[in-house]
Amino acid sequence: MVPALRLRASAVALVVVTVLGLSACATSSDDDGPAAASGTGTGTPSATASPTPSATAEVDAVAPPSIRPLPADPVFDYQLGGAYAPPAGVNVVARDSTAAPEAGVYSICYVNGFQSQPGENWPEVLVLRDDEGEPVADPGWPDETIFDISTPDNRAALADKIAVTIAGCAGSGFDAVEFDNLDSYTRSDGAFGLEQAVQFATMLVGIAHANGLAAGQKNTPVLGARGHTQIGFDFAVAEECQRFAECESYTEVYGDQVLDIEYAGHLSGSWAEVCADPSRPAGIVLRDRPLAPAGAKGHVYDRC
Repeated sequence: MVPALRLRASAVALVVVTVLGLSACATSSDDDGPAAASGTGTGTPSATASPTPSATAEVDAVAPPSIRPLPADPVFDYQLGGAYAPPAGVNVVARDSTAAPEAGVYSICYVNGFQSQPGENWPEVLVLRDDEGEPVADPGWPDETIFDISTPDNRAALADKIAVTIAGCAGSGFDAVEFDNLDSYTRSDGAFGLEQAVQFATMLVGIAHANGLAAGQKNTPVLGARGHTQIGFDFAVAEECQRFAECESYTEVYGDQVLDIEYAGHLSGSWAEVCADPSRPAGIVLRDRPLAPAGAKGHVYDRC
């Protein structure tokens, strides 16, 4: 879950790559109902892209060679709360899909793939509802509603809409996309589970790859190797993996292709002690929880 001010404008599909000759991945007959949760957080598009990548295409576990990987020595900044000129030496910057990528660095586009952005209106059938028919909100972010990915039809419809935002990321010049709230199944009260999340994530990764973008797993260490070998994620973005002793869950799968954000005021020790932890990934950054831009009140940035 990204604790940041995330405001999303309608994304325009600038570049769209058609996925051809691939079979549907969300049509198995045993996944229409709830699944038990196990383990451990896009803008509503207004433009229509033509042609649009098939949201139901299967994805190979290994990204096509044209997709640019993270630098092997990532020096990272996480700028979801507002874009600003990155500190000297930074070669990887993550920004919201409504922002422009930073020129000259590896740029990651943030997309809230499993929950709505604040203020969005999605079709009722695509939003999870409680027994009274009210939208189910994320308890930690009550202005975000959880997408209902319990059925193949819903997964396909959601992916088709999110595909427009993904294509916009590619057209803007981003190198990669990270999909937030993969762990929303833990907040679905049993309406869907990890298996439905895996199927939906596989669809989103396929769309990212079809648009020439690497795809990042966001949190959810319970996936283990499945995130890479089954879903097809190329790298991981973790929040507070050092604080919660989860970093090896990512580095054992992705090696040096791991980025970690630790938050000021919520560290396991001093920042020097965090940096001395041999299990922490190389691409680690210290930020303030609101992810305020440089010059704004409360802004914090440091790295090891």
